[in-house]
Amino acid sequence: MKIMIKYRLFLAMLAATGAVVICMFLIMQWSIARGFLAYVNTMEKERFEKLAEVLEESYRAKGGWDFLRDDPSAWIRLVASTQQREAASGERWDRPERPPRPRREPGFANTTAARPPRYPYRFDSRVWLLDQGRKRIAGAPEQPPEHSMYHRLHSDGRLVGYLAMRPRQRLTESHQLLFVKKQKSAMALAAGAMLLVSAVISLPLANRLVRPIKRLAASTHRLANGEFSTRVAVGPEDELGQLARDFNTLALSLEKNEQARRRWVADISHELRTPLSILRGEIEAIQDGVRQAGPESMRSLHGEVMRLSRLVDDLYQISLYDIGALTYRKSVIDLRELLEDALDSFDAELGQKGIALHAELPAAAAFPVFADPGRLQQLLANLLDNSLKYTDAGGELSVKLERRGDRALLEFADSAPGVTPEELEKLFDRLYRVESSRNRALGGAGLGLAICKNIVEAHEGTIRALPSPKGGILIAIELPLTTGSRV
Repeated sequence: MKIMIKYRLFLAMLAATGAVVICMFLIMQWSIARGFLAYVNTMEKERFEKLAEVLEESYRAKGGWDFLRDDPSAWIRLVASTQQREAASGERWDRPERPPRPRREPGFANTTAARPPRYPYRFDSRVWLLDQGRKRIAGAPEQPPEHSMYHRLHSDGRLVGYLAMRPRQRLTESHQLLFVKKQKSAMALAAGAMLLVSAVISLPLANRLVRPIKRLAASTHRLANGEFSTRVAVGPEDELGQLARDFNTLALSLEKNEQARRRWVADISHELRTPLSILRGEIEAIQDGVRQAGPESMRSLHGEVMRLSRLVDDLYQISLYDIGALTYRKSVIDLRELLEDALDSFDAELGQKGIALHAELPAAAAFPVFADPGRLQQLLANLLDNSLKYTDAGGELSVKLERRGDRALLEFADSAPGVTPEELEKLFDRLYRVESSRNRALGGAGLGLAICKNIVEAHEGTIRALPSPKGGILIAIELPLTTGSRV
């Protein structure tokens, strides 16, 4: 059977409270009975000490204990003389108790011997008078048990005997038991009331505690159904409040990812549609006879196919990087030599556009890096091609390589045009291009810098876009150097 978390929490709180109440009830039950018994024994101890004083006075007045041996009823009178009205002791005395009358037996004469105590737990049945040798003089017929209390009796500074008493081990009087029973009943009633109050309080409290969880559950259900704009109210600074904040962060991330996915699909469609439209138009023009299928038309078709092929290749590399399937064949290479080769390959194109190239490369220093030569060539080619396309004619490009500790710093700084600080943060986003009109005159699909970032991160490096002091963009790359031998 499925039990809602609200009722689980309610039952847990009620069970915890019930366990505490039951433990308190049992402890109080034990404490009341034990405490009341100790109180009764304390009252009887006072009577015991008073009886000792009476016996010492009687010994001095009678000159010995013979009066008790000759008249057993005298013992009963002495014990009765110490009895008082004590509500807690369980015995009620308004005046000294009369000695019991001798019982008449058929065929026997009356006797003055005292009748045996009716109840062995009464006070007079638990006290003994003993001589100096602890031999019984008066009291119960059996000898005092080992755990009895003893009080020395003196007369004129001389030990004349002992008074012994066996303390109560349990309550026996009916009104004593009734008193304890009433107290236990009151405790049971109080425990039941506490459980009832706990139940009354626990259910609303459990409902209040579960309410934010229910809101989170409902919001999670909507989020799972694709409503990424779902948000929940953040509560107090506790675990539930932190959970609500994390939920909102997750929902925001999913919303941004969904927007990026839609933008990605739209951008890819746009990038693919343009070369396909051109190819279609060229082919239809040839089919309709509007244009002749000559070298010029073939060159145009080939250019669009190559552009489409580069786009597909870039998308393929991006997808391989995302799924972790992009392979790297790394070895120890010299970054300076690789950079020199890349600059030599772009020198002619930069010169045709009138872009002055300034390279600051240490002549004798080596920059060994553990990298994939093909991927680093792709990285350098993308950066140089990016500067070639987006730097105005007659501008300049500075390339600088230097060592900073155990890392190599590579900088590409070109001249105008530049971009705003907000756009600098988006340059490495996929399919992002600064020109809002998405004019294809400069070529590219906005994937070059995204691929560069993937390559640098795969080599445990960093890449940043900063404002260039020449008015354009400065791309700063840091790669870790290695101490291994060259291969």
